[in-house]
Amino acid sequence: MSNIQLKEWERIDDLQYKGLNIIQDTRGFCFGTDAVLLANFAEIKKGHSVIDLGTGTGIIPILIAGKTLADHIVGLEIQPHMAEMAIRSVMLNDLQHKIKIIEGDLRKSIDLFGAGTFDAVTCNPPYMHAGAGLLNPESTKAISRHEIKCTLEDVVRVSGKLLKVGGKFAMVHRPERLVDILWLMRQYKLEPKRIRLVHPSPGKKANLVLVEGLKNGGAYLKMLEPLYIRNTDGQYSEEINKIYGRQKDGDDG
Repeated sequence: MSNIQLKEWERIDDLQYKGLNIIQDTRGFCFGTDAVLLANFAEIKKGHSVIDLGTGTGIIPILIAGKTLADHIVGLEIQPHMAEMAIRSVMLNDLQHKIKIIEGDLRKSIDLFGAGTFDAVTCNPPYMHAGAGLLNPESTKAISRHEIKCTLEDVVRVSGKLLKVGGKFAMVHRPERLVDILWLMRQYKLEPKRIRLVHPSPGKKANLVLVEGLKNGGAYLKMLEPLYIRNTDGQYSEEINKIYGRQKDGDDG
């Protein structure tokens, strides 16, 4: 592990997976279960080149590097201080040979990387419309949660261009945006292939949805079994513990 200097408002969190760690800003937006589930959901094969749009702290590239045999992973982040923190997290895990963090606007990513460059695109985008309860349009939390720097259409449009033919797009979002997501994916030639709803526990409505699309794919959609974060007794489900690499109930970050 590299010797990385922390700022007074930062902490290192143990990802409890293959010795991986991440630097978090205690004042700002920290990663959650949605990022972990997306990294697990995305089907990344050996030798794949991957880009994570709006990478934030770099959590998804770091987890993908730990879980897969991807050859090259890019994390693109528009906020300079978040990108800098993600770079240090990559160094903290000695993953510089596999992950590159780039500061930039995803809306300009075609100019940065070129069309048809990646085998896979992942994204955990802002879930809320720009005007939905927004307080500070320049704060880290606001940019992470609201469509200020990019919209859902920006994410899907850019992903469709960045992917090679046959490449895969994986995203986590809110179920109430599912119609918009599927409509936009077809519009930008990302045929929906897999959908999985995530529920806090059995009997509670889904609060996340995982969606996969195939660049220029044929029409066929597979609805996966629901994923439950906790069992009815309040303990983490067996699948969640497996995703987190835990042998028993514990904290989900």
